[in-house]
Amino acid sequence: MTHTSDFLHDALERLAAVIESRKSANGGDPTASYVARLLHLGPDAFLKKIGEEATEVVMAAKDVDHGGDKRKIVNEVADLWFHCLIALAHYDLTPTDVITELERRAGTSGIEEKALRKAVLRDAQGG
Repeated sequence: MTHTSDFLHDALERLAAVIESRKSANGGDPTASYVARLLHLGPDAFLKKIGEEATEVVMAAKDVDHGGDKRKIVNEVADLWFHCLIALAHYDLTPTDVITELERRAGTSGIEEKALRKAVLRDAQGG
């Protein structure tokens, strides 16, 4: 990884550690922490937020196409990533798991990668 990607990875891991500390098993208090509250409420709560934030990313990008501020996309993607990190924590996954998967895919055409996933799924289903 390059210096920039090391910094990004470190930043994501630091944020993931904070989110991990908000789990009820680690003393997170749903009355004092937004993250603890989402984790306490369970998947329906944070998955709904992921859907909302993904929609806001799309809307911000569409706004840019009509003269809107590009920074709004950055703000909305930050919100989306944040809520995705909450989901990862809930399922005992980390940003490193995602980065490892992205690195695995590097150098593979998206079309080839999708075809391979479909073939693996088809084989797993006995078809």
